[in-house]
Amino acid sequence: MNGDGTQGVPISFEELAASRRKWIEDVLRPWCRQATLSQLRQAEIEWLDIAGRVDVQATLWTWVWERFAALTHPEMAGVNESHEIQMRLRDGTIVQGFPDSRESIRGMLVLVPCNVEPGESSVLGPYSVDDVLAVQHVSPAF
Repeated sequence: MNGDGTQGVPISFEELAASRRKWIEDVLRPWCRQATLSQLRQAEIEWLDIAGRVDVQATLWTWVWERFAALTHPEMAGVNESHEIQMRLRDGTIVQGFPDSRESIRGMLVLVPCNVEPGESSVLGPYSVDDVLAVQHVSPAF
């Protein structure tokens, strides 16, 4: 305990900022990678209080999709649209297409299939992050 009644509180701005960055990287970001959609939606409501003045799409939802490396790019926010992916759902279903970043919001992933036959939908999903078991780039296949 410090003489002013605080315990372990950083005493300089630099220490405070470093402590905050460490908490974000060691606690908040990993939590986003494993939380359920329900928990994530709760966090979204309080995101300004939890994470500070940051874009929820660039942080919370990007960090959520980082649990599947094929869906994100380390230098971009949001879902990476540049690679065709194959996704296995918890029910055993396998779907394939390009992620649609604009339509993939709030923990729900939408894919655009490569070859659409007449009468078929031009999008696949949305799929809840809770239902996704594995994601990888199309080559090699599962």
